Amino acid sequence: MDNVDTSFIPDLPTGGGLAAYRKRANFDWKRLRLIFETEQALRIKYNVWRRLESDPLFAHASRTLPMDEQKRLAAMQVNRMKHLELVPKEIENLNFSEKTKYLMHINEALNSYSPSLSVKIALGVGLFNNAIRAMGTEKHTKYIDAAWNREVITCLAVTEVSHGSNTKRIRTTATYDPSSQEFVINTPDFEAAKCWVGNLGKMATVAMTFANLITADGENHGLHGFLIPIRDPKTLIPYPGVLVGDIGEKSGLNGIDNGFVVFTNYRIPRDNHLNRTGNVTPDGVYESVFTDPGQALGAALESFSAGRIGIMQESANTLCSAAVIAVRYAAVRKQFGPEREGEEMPIIEYQLHQYRIFPYLAAACVQKIAVEELTNTYLQIIARSQADSNGFDILTQNAAEIHAIISASKPRITWSARDAIQETREACGGHGYLRASKLGQMRSDHDPLCTYEGDNNVLGQQASNWLLRQWGAKELESPIGSVTFLQRRETLLQLQFPQLLRQSPLESWEFALSCYEWLLCHLMSHTTAHITHQLAAGVHRFEARNNSQVSGARELSLAYAEYFALKSFVTHVRQLSLEESYARVLRVLYDVYAMWLLESHMTTFYVGGFAVGGDFAAAVQHRLLQSCAQLKDMAVSVADAIAPPDFALNSVIARADGLLYENLQNEFMTNEGAFQRPSWWRDVIIPQGQEKSKL
Repeated sequence: MDNVDTSFIPDLPTGGGLAAYRKRANFDWKRLRLIFETEQALRIKYNVWRRLESDPLFAHASRTLPMDEQKRLAAMQVNRMKHLELVPKEIENLNFSEKTKYLMHINEALNSYSPSLSVKIALGVGLFNNAIRAMGTEKHTKYIDAAWNREVITCLAVTEVSHGSNTKRIRTTATYDPSSQEFVINTPDFEAAKCWVGNLGKMATVAMTFANLITADGENHGLHGFLIPIRDPKTLIPYPGVLVGDIGEKSGLNGIDNGFVVFTNYRIPRDNHLNRTGNVTPDGVYESVFTDPGQALGAALESFSAGRIGIMQESANTLCSAAVIAVRYAAVRKQFGPEREGEEMPIIEYQLHQYRIFPYLAAACVQKIAVEELTNTYLQIIARSQADSNGFDILTQNAAEIHAIISASKPRITWSARDAIQETREACGGHGYLRASKLGQMRSDHDPLCTYEGDNNVLGQQASNWLLRQWGAKELESPIGSVTFLQRRETLLQLQFPQLLRQSPLESWEFALSCYEWLLCHLMSHTTAHITHQLAAGVHRFEARNNSQVSGARELSLAYAEYFALKSFVTHVRQLSLEESYARVLRVLYDVYAMWLLESHMTTFYVGGFAVGGDFAAAVQHRLLQSCAQLKDMAVSVADAIAPPDFALNSVIARADGLLYENLQNEFMTNEGAFQRPSWWRDVIIPQGQEKSKL
């Protein structure tokens, strides 16, 4: 790390309430930042933040705007993107992985400023274009450029009113008419109306829509993608046969115009069928590279994994922002002290407060690296599948495992960010409830990430299903290597805490990883036995799996995600050549997060026989509290290393200058209407009784 260039990272303000803790760190926060993120990623993000901050259109509103104004503003900001020149022309010369990563970094920077803005772009450009590449052919590539240049406003219409997670039961139909060489799109009833479609409510002119492809002979060939024109791009008036509207105000993300649409005998050209995996000839004959329609659907839906990775990146950054707010506030806020009349202590000094907020700071750092490693793995697989003539075979070989990792990790990190926001809000007291703290808006805007692009609990079941198949398989199928420890399952199941302590001391990287390997083997064994017992009793397989979720499968998928994150972090850190001060802070962060996670599974460790008596629980808690105490003097500088600039963080209680009370005073004194008598004052004044006559 000797020749690291940090000159492009802006300096932080000197002095202020955070200065004392910053002086305690024995490392350079800028260099630490370049461990958590690559130089290219940071240069891209700082460029985005600078350009947004210098453009008046992106100035933060001082109060919550009306819903329609939020949508108008977000749409105008999307249109401004091209003029900001965030994407250089040279990006076209990059390979698939490099280009995708570049765009992902831009999206992350935009998301830290405004989730509504980043989601509109991700849905209308990123996911749409990914779907075109995954399901379309050469004739459809024109839509990619058109979407990028805003010649068309795009969206993805998958979910229906009565079906979201169970995509196989979607009922929108696309019936081929050979006489006109057109598909006739129909919505059978309102329950089959496409809904919750981002960008559709007011703006979209083209919808990439999933519908059941039906040939003239009446045969249903399963779900396929279709490019369906929705509105005239010059007037935004819907076409005849398209009933489209906005679903109304939501709890958050109101800059996005989520909509619904009903199709009635609406005709589109045959060429609007995305036909990479299945095609209909002009005379109506269906052809497919797959014999099973479900395989075609699986290949098509796998393109949405990129969207889930994007959600994980956004959640990692939200987790960072929440942790930064919590730590900076705790370092400046003083309450109580050893002497009743003596000096008060910053609340960061209290053990309980460290126990509440430091695990989320550590989680943010570990997950930031883990998500980056997962992103690289995913993009490498997609790039190989696109470059090889046997692309679908390559994708199929890796798809199951990468899908399992993503399906487990997306719930873990989105729930972690959700919980971090809530804990931070409470840890910042009443000031955390102020709109200007950003925590309320952050909570509302993050909340839907737990359900869209795959409901967390449903995704977790998909991950556990794959894990249980690996447990029962004669030959392990783990090309990515996430469960290679299963080759040692018999030995791992016999492992107990005293034996592990002799093999891998608590201070080793391997201790927590070995604990997780035992935990995963136990949960797979226990859940499999539970299902087998139910089947033997005559219970239907569907019910047997359903009845196994609480007893083990749900915890299994979460533990798998946690293990993957910890292992990715350890693998990444071990590849670095680090000075002692940086190695130490990374180790402390790992210990805080790993011990905190192990503590959450304590019941299973004891019920499963890994631990007996109080030694294991005491050792884990002692290591956790000890690591929190070690992290205390580093925490502010660690937070600086993952914090977006003040413009993007936009929290009055967590500005980098550490001037908490001066910033609050300015907020109180200058907010609109602070000192104005309300216009409705007459409505609340109790009328005085008229003076009684003396007569």
